[in-house]
Amino acid sequence: MRKLKAPNTYVIIAAIILLCAVMTWFIPGGQYVKSDDGTISYEAVDSVPQTWQVFTAIYHGFVKQAGIIIFILVVGGAFWLLNATGAIEAGIKRLITKIGNKDKIVLASLTVLFSLAGAVFGMSEETIPFVGIVVPLAVSMGYDAFMGMLVVYVASNIGFSSAFLNPFTVGIAQGMADLPLFSGMGYRLLCWGILTALLVAFVVIYAHKVRKAPTAAETIDTEPLTKRQTWTLVTLALTVVTLIIGVTRFEWYMPEITGLFLAMGIICGIIAGFSSERIIKELMAGAKDILSAALVVGFASGIIVILQDGKIVDSILHSMQEGLDGSGKAGSLTAMYGIQALINLIIPSATAKAAITIPIMAPFSDMVGVSRQAMVLAFQFGDGFTNMITPTSGVLVAALAMARIPYSKWVKWIWKMVLVLLVLGLLLLLPTVFLAPSGF
Repeated sequence: MRKLKAPNTYVIIAAIILLCAVMTWFIPGGQYVKSDDGTISYEAVDSVPQTWQVFTAIYHGFVKQAGIIIFILVVGGAFWLLNATGAIEAGIKRLITKIGNKDKIVLASLTVLFSLAGAVFGMSEETIPFVGIVVPLAVSMGYDAFMGMLVVYVASNIGFSSAFLNPFTVGIAQGMADLPLFSGMGYRLLCWGILTALLVAFVVIYAHKVRKAPTAAETIDTEPLTKRQTWTLVTLALTVVTLIIGVTRFEWYMPEITGLFLAMGIICGIIAGFSSERIIKELMAGAKDILSAALVVGFASGIIVILQDGKIVDSILHSMQEGLDGSGKAGSLTAMYGIQALINLIIPSATAKAAITIPIMAPFSDMVGVSRQAMVLAFQFGDGFTNMITPTSGVLVAALAMARIPYSKWVKWIWKMVLVLLVLGLLLLLPTVFLAPSGF
């Protein structure tokens, strides 16, 4: 029997766009309207059936995601140029020699570090360049590319989901729910500790399972780093430090981070002694290599464009909201959690989702007797866990491109973990109803 082959990512996206266009013909239109006093109400409007707009939606999707597309191309080019210097490969070999049999400690430490970054300052897009660094490190240590994604991308998503200081989820959602900023931190810290500890345990177990080389130090011959390689690695380290300071202290985002890595690539090329023509050539080769990921981001954004232009996003949200009536405290909180997880499949932006759903969920949670703090935590879990599987997430697509992992292969590998995390999220939500932790 012929083995079924997973469809190409572009085919999946095209099918979803067509499905969303068909939905605009059958789902009534609607929109949420904000009055002068700040209250938000829902009103029915005529839907706008989408036909040939499935083609223009792709254009508008590229415009909508122009920032992250440029970011992907520039970072891809910069890291290609960095790899061309040979410094990364040489540095990894030296590091592996020094690590020896302590590699699992290093992997566990990186997992905690990236999870903490997600919990404190909402590390998301910033993980993309780190994937490009850690995946080659993991592979050279005898593991696979999934291990690199685990300790960087998955770890930061775990931290993002259970964040206690993340301004992009906790800060925005609590502000919209009229809660004291970063209140209820104690229970969120507990959730973060539990989820991160479980991920660290999984990383160690997975490391034992997939390790190919018996001892990294025994399989790699190393030579001393040249001065050019040393200064190239110093430049990389300074870039990472600058990135962390810029994001945490100066609110850097796409433009600044893109410029930082472009500068890093050019400086590393100069240090390596490359001519200006060689630098441009390597930058172009890197951008070409990662172009497919950049294209996917633009195409996937067309899904949201179709739903928004068809005037059915808010009506879908309103129908979900109405389904919560009469389900009790635990049932209502579970439903809110499920709704946030489902919405995240079409609206992966935490800020946009908070702006749409929190003003509606907050008063509803008052009506059913669920604390607004619990509602915000449901928003966090629902927003974060499904980020690791939704095809509309530009960050996921870009990270997979850096790791050289096809989306279909990633879904097959990660879906069980996402399911377990969703169940764990529910189990961590229920105590907020029955035990009322401090701040909840």
